[in-house]
Amino acid sequence: MAFAGLKKQINKANQFMNEKIGGVEGTKLDDEFVEMERKTDIMCELVEELQLKTKEFLHPNPASRAKMSAVKGIGKLSGQAKAATYPQPEGVLGETMIAYGRKIGEDNLYASALIESGESMKQIADIKYNLDDNIKMNVLEPLHQLSTKDIKEVQHHRKKLQGRRLDFDCKKRKKDKDDEIKLAEDKFAESLHLAQMGMHNLLDNDVEQISQLATFAENLVDYHRQCTEILEVLATTLQEKKNEAASLPRPEFVPKTLSDLGVMDTLNGGLPSTNISASPLPSPMKSPARSPMMQSPAAVALYDFEPENPGELAFNEGDTINLTQRIDENWFEGSLNGKSGMFPVSYVNVTNPLP
Repeated sequence: MAFAGLKKQINKANQFMNEKIGGVEGTKLDDEFVEMERKTDIMCELVEELQLKTKEFLHPNPASRAKMSAVKGIGKLSGQAKAATYPQPEGVLGETMIAYGRKIGEDNLYASALIESGESMKQIADIKYNLDDNIKMNVLEPLHQLSTKDIKEVQHHRKKLQGRRLDFDCKKRKKDKDDEIKLAEDKFAESLHLAQMGMHNLLDNDVEQISQLATFAENLVDYHRQCTEILEVLATTLQEKKNEAASLPRPEFVPKTLSDLGVMDTLNGGLPSTNISASPLPSPMKSPARSPMMQSPAAVALYDFEPENPGELAFNEGDTINLTQRIDENWFEGSLNGKSGMFPVSYVNVTNPLP
């Protein structure tokens, strides 16, 4: 058996060299078989690329992917396979928002908004982990099975077919004994049948392959739907907090002087200053230009306002409008960007009231 196997290997090498160098014609298979092989090659490349690109889609950070692969490899070598979890960027951002919101203090409106945003980001990260698991189970795992089982088997039959074809052509060219040529021909025919059936089954599998794509799309739809629901709630909450912050009165801030802080007056022998006639530096907030009484009447827009009638003033949320007069209990008159007009009282928060 060992001699027969060695002889077959020699025949294959002999025939291969004669075809490549000597110009010897080997057995040609029909165009349909060649086309089937071409499509099979494309399918093999497709399955490998789909696995790679799907993993990159789920885990877009290359550094984190490399770290996960390293941890997995070390786990396998040590016999303790440890599941590495990809750090979802939404979760990382959420943790940062929550941490700094707590540092600022939850009694602060901005800190509260940070924490709300962070919690929403963490929820989105959890949903992303579910998407990750679903796609791994319903898309990546079937592709892996296809690659390691069906495609591997097809490639084995194709390789064996090539070897048996070379052996058959060599024996036929050298005019070996009829029974040896017949045996080589039978094996060639067997491999041809197995290779064709394997490629056919691989290529004629549209229902399962489309089903995987449909599952992929359904999982993405579900993921984005849940994310949209979370973000809509967050956007509403933040809008409410913004309006609350805009409606809060702004107390006048008076910076403390050195005297207020009890700093020792070095010019007074190291004793606290008692010279009440000494004038501290003027406070910026107390300067005439910044005095509330000197500021022009103004209001901040709480919402966008689109005029429906002539004489009305258009503005966007957050714009500061100079107040001219109050027409009645429902309407102000004011100006913005060189334009004047009327607008509803309920659409603004007055920051500096009319005299």
